[in-house]
Amino acid sequence: MTVVYEEIIYAIDGPVATITMNRPDQLNALTDLTQAEIRHALDQSERNSDVVGTVLTGAGRGFCAGVDMNALSNMSAAGERQGKSHDHLKVSPGNPDDDPNYKSSPTYFLGLRKPLIAAINGAAAGLGFSYATFCDMRFMDRKAKIVTSFAPRGLIAEHGTSWMLPRIVGPSNALDLFWSSRRVDGEEAFRMGYANRLCEDGQCAVDAQNYIREMAGTSAPMALMMMKRQVFKHLNRELGESMEESTVWMDESLARNDFKEGVASFVEKRAPEFQKVEVAG
Repeated sequence: MTVVYEEIIYAIDGPVATITMNRPDQLNALTDLTQAEIRHALDQSERNSDVVGTVLTGAGRGFCAGVDMNALSNMSAAGERQGKSHDHLKVSPGNPDDDPNYKSSPTYFLGLRKPLIAAINGAAAGLGFSYATFCDMRFMDRKAKIVTSFAPRGLIAEHGTSWMLPRIVGPSNALDLFWSSRRVDGEEAFRMGYANRLCEDGQCAVDAQNYIREMAGTSAPMALMMMKRQVFKHLNRELGESMEESTVWMDESLARNDFKEGVASFVEKRAPEFQKVEVAG
């Protein structure tokens, strides 16, 4: 069934899928519908064998300003949203290990099989900051800003960011961002390690798309997916257990045609032709 999205734009260009949060007049603040559409679009990327990775960005001058404040009135005391259920958009993308840690929003980003890159083109605040934090990489414009926004509203670090952010920037930088809620531009975010690439203003989405396109031309899709699985699965494992599992997976890699093609293309000095990966869901 083809789904027409209302609050995002989903586009595929060769190996690159792009999700653009499309509520520019509200700085792409998230509603229930926006979040459901993003999740559904990511599931489409997972299932499309032509797609190697996805870029998440925002329309207009903002990445995402967080939760739509007008929608907060629909939240119950337990923090669950009330209203439309958007049943037609319900999907469970990725998470091949059925890891309970990677089922909530936005932690499910880590369970996706394929690379997900945030292209932070403007303000990323609150839940928008959390979305960017749980992407695999972050490409950020110089003048874009990130801000946690939790403490000024009497809130704690939300949506698993207290677990993820220190792993990216270290505990002290994480506490600084949480406590101060100060606005951090692209250059400082890059220096502290939050942004993986610093981009000229207006270029982060293009740079992220080109990064995925370059990977698609040089790297096996299965290898990319397995390495992401290794990294985020093994974050919760001891070194010895991770080594044992990686050894098993390496043996499987050596038996794949991708390994033969990788060696042959290197010897023959040509571009590799790796197999596409069919994902059931």
